[in-house]
Amino acid sequence: MSGTTMVVVIVSVVFGVLYKMYNKHLEFKAKTIAHNHDADGKSDGLSKEIQALTERVQVLETIVTDEGYQVKKDIDQL
Repeated sequence: MSGTTMVVVIVSVVFGVLYKMYNKHLEFKAKTIAHNHDADGKSDGLSKEIQALTERVQVLETIVTDEGYQVKKDIDQL
């Protein structure tokens, strides 16, 4: 092989490898974006569930701290 042919072959191989690496990078980036999107959706669902549970606890605290509840409890103990 002549020197020019060898350079063409080497450059072709290097660019081929770089092209494959770039495609793998794009695939990884797409998967990462999809994963982050899925995680955001799950996070939103968990936030809504926490909010609903917080509201329920506040209602229960209101019931328990109500004076009428304590009087009923004292009467039931008698």
